[in-house]
Amino acid sequence: MNKKTTRRTTAKRSRPRRKGSGGSRRRSWLGLLVGGLLVAGVYVAVLYYFFVTPLSFRWKAMFGTPDYPSGYEVMGIDISHYQASVDWDRLRNASIGNQPVRFVIVKATEGTTIIDRNFNDNFYRARKNDLVRGAYHFYIPDRDITKQAEYFLHQVHLEEGDLPPILDIEKRGKKPLAEFQKDVLVWLDKVQAAYGVAPIIYTGKSFKETYLNAPAFDNYPLWIAHYYEKEMKYKGDWVMWQYTDCGRVDGITGSVDLNIFNGDMKALTELTLHADSEPAEE
Repeated sequence: MNKKTTRRTTAKRSRPRRKGSGGSRRRSWLGLLVGGLLVAGVYVAVLYYFFVTPLSFRWKAMFGTPDYPSGYEVMGIDISHYQASVDWDRLRNASIGNQPVRFVIVKATEGTTIIDRNFNDNFYRARKNDLVRGAYHFYIPDRDITKQAEYFLHQVHLEEGDLPPILDIEKRGKKPLAEFQKDVLVWLDKVQAAYGVAPIIYTGKSFKETYLNAPAFDNYPLWIAHYYEKEMKYKGDWVMWQYTDCGRVDGITGSVDLNIFNGDMKALTELTLHADSEPAEE
C-alpha cells in the first residue's frame, strides 16, 4: 500500500524592522550639520563685524586701494627718516585720492638730544617745492621738559608761512597724571612764548580723551590720530586728522601717514605763522 507523503512547508518569518532607526540617524547628522553651519555663520559674522570692518581701511591701504574719508579738500602727509629718500619732484605733484598734497609735516626733534637725521633736508625741500610745512617734537616722558622745549627751539627755525610748532605726545610714562599734564603745559608755554602762537598738539583720540582732557588743553589746536575710520569720532574741535599710517603717495617708497586738514586752503593759510608771530629774539 502506498503511503501519502505530506511535505511540511515552513513559512518564512520576516524580521521586524526597527522603525525609524536609519532615518533617525540621518536626521541627527542633518541637525548637527545645520547647527554647525549656523554656529560657523555667527562666528564669521562676529569676526567680520569686530575685526574685519574696523581694519578694512588698513588692509585696503596696505594693498594700495585705500578708502579716503569724503568731504575734505586739503590733504597732507607727515614724514621722518623712516620714509628714507623722498622724490620731491614727484611728491610736489602727487595726490591723495583726487586731491593734491598740500602740506608736509616733518619730524624734527625727540627728547633732549635727538634730531631726525632727515629733518633739515626734508624741511628745506618742503618749502622749496611750495608745500606748506610743519615741524614736530616727539615728547619723551622721562626727560627734562624744559630742556626738551629748548632743544626744539634750538634746532627748529620756523618761518612765515609755516605751521605752528607741534608737540607729539604718545606716552605718559610713570608720572602721576597731574605732573604729566604740567610737563606738557611747560613745553607748550615755553614754545608759545618763543613763537607767539599756540602750538599744535598731536596725539591719539583715546590718549587725548584719557590723559589730556583737562580744560587747559582746549586752547591748543588739535591734530588727532584716529585710524581706519570713515569719519572722525572725536567729539571736540580738531584741525587735522591723521587717518591712516598705511598710505601710498607718489614720490615716497612704502607707507606714509595721511592727514586731512579740517578746512579749506584759506583756513590752512590763516593757521600758519605770520609776520607778527615770528620767533622772539634769543
